[in-house]
Amino acid sequence: MTAPYSVREALGDEDREACFAVRREVFVEEQGVPQELEYDTYDATAVHVLAMGADGLPLGTGRLLHGADAVGKTGADASVGSLGRLAVAKAARGLGVGAALVRGIEDAARERGLSAVDLHAQTHALGFYERLGYVAYGPEFPDAGMPHRAMRRAL
Repeated sequence: MTAPYSVREALGDEDREACFAVRREVFVEEQGVPQELEYDTYDATAVHVLAMGADGLPLGTGRLLHGADAVGKTGADASVGSLGRLAVAKAARGLGVGAALVRGIEDAARERGLSAVDLHAQTHALGFYERLGYVAYGPEFPDAGMPHRAMRRAL
C-alpha cells in the first residue's frame, strides 16, 4: 500500500502556490490572520516544504528560513534555522502530516548545514512540538494576536 501523502521540498511556482493555498485556508480563513501579515518577503527565499495527497491535493506546508533571514528569529545564531508557517488542511488533520512536515523541514535544515531549528509555536501547539523533541524557552509573547512561545530542537 502506498502512503496517503508524500512530503517534499516545494519546487517551482505551482508547488509554491499549493503551499500558499494551504496557508490561506488555515491562517487567513480559519484563524483570521490578516493576509498582509501571512505573506512576507521571506517567502521569496525560504525553503518551502509541501505535503501532497496521493490524489495530488495539497495537504500541508511549512517553511524554513536560514542564513540572514533566520538570524532575527533565532537569537542571531546563523547555524540555527527558523521553522514557520506550519499548516495542515482541516481535512488532513490527524494523519501525521504535521509531524512529517516538521521532519521534512529538519531534513532541509540538515542539508544546509544547520545545527538546530527554532520555531514560534502557538501555545495550544506546544505539546505537538514537545513530542517532536522541541523545548520551549523564554516568555510567552503575542504574534498576530495569538499567544506564542519560542522553541528549539538540536539536529
